[in-house]
Amino acid sequence: MEENQSVATLMDSTTSKIQQLQKAFAELESHRAITLNLRWKELEEHFHGLEKSLKRRFHELEDQEKEFETKTRKAREILQKREAAVLAKEQTTLEKLQKKRDAAVFAISTALEKQRKVSSAEHAIVSNVDESRAPPVEDKLPDSMSLENNLENSKKSSESENLELKAYPQLFKLCEEMNSEGLHKFISDNRKNLAVLKEEIPLALKAAADPARLVLDSLEGFYHMEVSNVDGKKDSSLLGLRRTCIMLMECLSILLANLNLNTLTAVISQGVKEQAKAIAEEWKPKLDTLDVDDSNGNSLEAHAFLQLLATFSIASDFNEEELSRLIPMVSRRRQTPDLCRSLGLSEKMPGVIEVLVNSGRQIDAVNLAFAFELTEQFSPVPLLKSYLKEAKKASSSVKAGNMSPSAENEVNDRELSALKAVIKCIEEHNLEEQYPIDPLQKRILQLEKAKAEKKRATEVAKPQPKRPRANGAGYGPRVTNVAADKAFYPRVVDRYPQYVYDRPYVYTGPADNHGPSLLGSATYSFSPNHGNYFGNGYQYQAVQAPYLH
Repeated sequence: MEENQSVATLMDSTTSKIQQLQKAFAELESHRAITLNLRWKELEEHFHGLEKSLKRRFHELEDQEKEFETKTRKAREILQKREAAVLAKEQTTLEKLQKKRDAAVFAISTALEKQRKVSSAEHAIVSNVDESRAPPVEDKLPDSMSLENNLENSKKSSESENLELKAYPQLFKLCEEMNSEGLHKFISDNRKNLAVLKEEIPLALKAAADPARLVLDSLEGFYHMEVSNVDGKKDSSLLGLRRTCIMLMECLSILLANLNLNTLTAVISQGVKEQAKAIAEEWKPKLDTLDVDDSNGNSLEAHAFLQLLATFSIASDFNEEELSRLIPMVSRRRQTPDLCRSLGLSEKMPGVIEVLVNSGRQIDAVNLAFAFELTEQFSPVPLLKSYLKEAKKASSSVKAGNMSPSAENEVNDRELSALKAVIKCIEEHNLEEQYPIDPLQKRILQLEKAKAEKKRATEVAKPQPKRPRANGAGYGPRVTNVAADKAFYPRVVDRYPQYVYDRPYVYTGPADNHGPSLLGSATYSFSPNHGNYFGNGYQYQAVQAPYLH
């Protein structure tokens, strides 16, 4: 700043310097002997031009300096905010880790305490039994008997533990026999109890001589099975087989997570990894034909490929960029966050979320942003609002033109689905304060009401089926066992004159209670108190015909 002031002072003294120069030039003019070509006006204009350019340049430098100071101050503020946010995140993470650590320590201590109590109780029972059963003679007999009893007790306890674990004994038998085809069939037959199966399979795989090889053998029919299309959809048996393959790989991952390093190395040997890599190399080209939009974030093929890499720890043999491009194909599956962490793709998630946002799948983007703590970079509420805005825009553009009622219902269903998906996302991530759901629920009620009204209007517009005539008197209400009204029967004759007595009429009565099908024309005399009779004198039971609304 001192330098700037000195420069400004020097610039202000320019005028006085010019005046001094003018005096010196005038004195020089008075002493000259010959006429000089220079004129003072020209010199004065020249110096004034220099002064203006210097001042302009000086002011520009001052403005640039101020702008630079402003940017520097803003950058420091942003850095301070980010530093505070990082510190807050670190503190939150430490607190979460501490809570998890405390919970784990408490669970371990509780389990150990229970184990001690059970073991002490067993020892006390065994000692009491031995003391009560000890005979007074033959000292060697009690030792042999107690040893035999202990062996039987241990065997029974182990068998009881296995019975507790073996809700499906056949499942353990199939794993012991390394029967992958039987395992597939068993899971398919018991798919209704899928939750129990997922708990039992990791335990059952322990009974297999080579669990990893068993799972790899179960993948054999993943692509080799013939695909039959029904209404453009893949065969349900193939989809069930692929889901079973994915579940078996997930269960093997659960088993491997509970093994120590030496056992894990023995189970996932180098030969097993080579076989898994060969299967992955065979599957990989088939993923290139998949369409990201058609999969809608729920591709079983991409999920199985990624799960294969994660389960058998062979992701390092493949390109991370290519793997990250597969994530949008499985973005809707609940296992995706854990799968990405297992594959080491956490750093690639911002790019994946950006792809989902640009492709109009903001719901999946929000879920992944919460899973990987990227909500500051990808704010959830604006993403959800943009998703609804696009859904409304699409529906309004379609409604602008002429379309059939079925197409209009489809558009309404699409908007309803979008609203329900947004509400579910808000509730799952506790965003009610930032994005209230009351207006969304009101909109859902409006759409459902409009849909119901259109449905009723369509049903009313449909032609109604005619009810069969019972006595040829039209569709009016039947009057039974009442006094004859002189004005009643003539009205029927006047209304339907062509149907009375001028031609034969076919009556449709009950099959077991009817007269001749064709009746000749005759004059009927009605009694004052007539009942429900056909023209031939047979009584009938009136049947109410169904009426469709």
